[in-house]
Amino acid sequence: MTLSATRRLALKGALACAFASAVSFPALAADNVLRVSAIPDEAPTELQRKFAPLGKYLEAQTGMKVVFTPVSDYAAVVESLATRKIDLAWLGGFTYVQAKIRTNGTAIPIAQREEDAKFTSRFITADPAIKALADLKGKTFAFGAPSSTSGSLMPRFFLQQAGLNPEKDFKNVAFSGAHDATVAFVAAGKADAGVLNASVWDKLVEQKKVDTDKVRVFATTPPYFDYNWTVRGDLDPALVKKLTEAFLKLDPANPEHKEIMALQRASKFIPTKKENYDGIEKAAQSAGLLK
Repeated sequence: MTLSATRRLALKGALACAFASAVSFPALAADNVLRVSAIPDEAPTELQRKFAPLGKYLEAQTGMKVVFTPVSDYAAVVESLATRKIDLAWLGGFTYVQAKIRTNGTAIPIAQREEDAKFTSRFITADPAIKALADLKGKTFAFGAPSSTSGSLMPRFFLQQAGLNPEKDFKNVAFSGAHDATVAFVAAGKADAGVLNASVWDKLVEQKKVDTDKVRVFATTPPYFDYNWTVRGDLDPALVKKLTEAFLKLDPANPEHKEIMALQRASKFIPTKKENYDGIEKAAQSAGLLK
């Protein structure tokens, strides 16, 4: 082998090592980052505000940097979980079912608020003539996002059980995109009625962001399982255990946890399991929303 050939091989080896080092260091740094997201069922600024103290708490509990990444729509959360762009996600019941299917059953729901075991949706209106679900015939109606459990899927399921087909019986069906947007739609007269999750409705009423003399609840769905925190299936089991324990330890009686729990609108977090969402999967199949 000539001297120049030897030098070329040595140079190639040095470049290969340099390249390997360049790509490995960011990957090692990224290994200590927990990437979190949530379905965009409220305004992005509100989601960031709600997550900020919880993110700091999870950093303390895991020893990792926690980064919250907002997404544009529900499908993006599911896809990000499936493609390992995020590690932990706040999902609705239907979004979890979609994530389970998209990840071939590997996504793991680890915790839910106690309230999520008996969640409900509220039907609202500003029309004095609407007093029951039957009065929605011939009216304009607003759901939340198409993939929302409490803003679309379960209300649609219960409407169908009441003998109403939104596409046939309503004058027009719109999707506001988020629960708070649905209230704005109804308040502004863009829809005669709408539906949103009970938790957001209660929060908007408490914050006086809705005029209850104008917009009122006229029906409430039966209870169903809804929101949960889900991890991607190939996350380190030790980290999954830490995260699960971190949620279960949250206590509103603890001054350090009080703000977190208030923002999450949770009395406490409890363990959850995949089977809790079988009813939602059946409802989605019944509504033709799953293939």
